Amino acid sequence: MKSSFVRTNEEISEIYNRHVDTVYRVCTLYMKNQHDTEDMVQNTFIRLMRDNTEFKSEEHEKAWLIRTATNLCKDFFRSWWRKTVTIGHVKEEIAVDGYIHIDDTIKKVMELPLKYRTTLYMYYYEGYSTIEISRILEKNVSTIKGYLYKGRKLLKIEMEGEEG
Repeated sequence: MKSSFVRTNEEISEIYNRHVDTVYRVCTLYMKNQHDTEDMVQNTFIRLMRDNTEFKSEEHEKAWLIRTATNLCKDFFRSWWRKTVTIGHVKEEIAVDGYIHIDDTIKKVMELPLKYRTTLYMYYYEGYSTIEISRILEKNVSTIKGYLYKGRKLLKIEMEGEEG
């Protein structure tokens, strides 16, 4: 049975202000263009308005928002519309707008396969531990460690290839 817990507009606004930058960055990792990123951020906070989860702390809020944003982005790529649009019809652009400082390293991270990109980003840019990432992404800790290892290895190969 669902609880009757309802957030006020003020509470939603406070949560939004605390975490919008993080949600935007996470959605950028998946969507790679500003318009889709903004849609997913909006959808994440709409989901928050409809959800009755009572958060234990700001970290719990942040983890819930990251998990929700991740799931919404993954669902977007599973949708019928997305599968019928060819790559040539979609312009890939990095959503910057002050949310992510784009340097050579983050550009290389963004080119990695999604599982490595997400894990490296959460570990190095958001400061999550492997245990926290495993909880958020609902993967085993050993899987997350493997993603970090393989992601670092791929990133090193990319960075060395650029120098040579």
